[in-house]
Amino acid sequence: MNSHTKKLLALYGLKWNPFGADVPVEALLVTPRIESFLWRVEVLVGEGGFAVISGDPGTGKSVTLRILSDRLGAQREVVVGALTRPQSAIADFYRELGELFGVKLSPHNRWGGFKALREKWRAHLEASLFRPVLLVDEAQTMDPEVLSELRLLSSMNFDATSILTVVLCGDGRLLDLLCHQELLPLGSRVRTRLITEPATRQELLEFLENALEKAGNPDLMTRGVMETLVDHSAGNYRVLSMLAGELLSAGMARNVNQLDEKLYLEVFEQSAPRRRRRSAEKGDNLNERR
Repeated sequence: MNSHTKKLLALYGLKWNPFGADVPVEALLVTPRIESFLWRVEVLVGEGGFAVISGDPGTGKSVTLRILSDRLGAQREVVVGALTRPQSAIADFYRELGELFGVKLSPHNRWGGFKALREKWRAHLEASLFRPVLLVDEAQTMDPEVLSELRLLSSMNFDATSILTVVLCGDGRLLDLLCHQELLPLGSRVRTRLITEPATRQELLEFLENALEKAGNPDLMTRGVMETLVDHSAGNYRVLSMLAGELLSAGMARNVNQLDEKLYLEVFEQSAPRRRRRSAEKGDNLNERR
């Protein structure tokens, strides 16, 4: 923990930065839609198949995946692996799967790796009745050949038996990818979906309230400044967190006890003219080049 963070936590009596990327999983807000999706995936772990999380950046996809990973990992007999390099070609894809699930693979023997992984997953299923789980973030970057291979890996007995549960998470390009002709067989196997959407005003306020309460200081912000932040976040959780984090840093720099509308105006209204000047200067330079 750096000195800036230590000072921030001490000044405001916080357990952690409520708007940082490393907020503990237990502090994340679980909305009813997310809770419903988590339950459906937990059912899927007992049956096998594919699930998809998709939506625009900043609408909660990766947060949902974090919560899902934590919840599944807490179940004693569920094995969870997270693919860290989804853009890999087939050889590296097999290498990472082998490392994730404890199977020694030869990169020059794809058939051997195919058999070894399926046997490992089948044995786990017979011992526990739960399918291993593979989580893939940024799945829109996956090679179609790799996705097709994953479909073949995950089923046996002419598709009668699923031996793996796969959760693919990505932006709108993932849905486009699954519509490709060669991936239609995989798309038809998606059992459950969560399409994240821009948050409502009430959802964003609940997000702020939850973040402050879990971090240990529910009165850190006035209601007025919370509503102002929400109104300027365009329904996007990431934008809201960035605005709130910038305001929090400014509050620490000014040593204020509470973040309010006055501080908001000082921080963001003063920066607006500078942004407008920079935009005008860029426009002038562009006109000169023309």
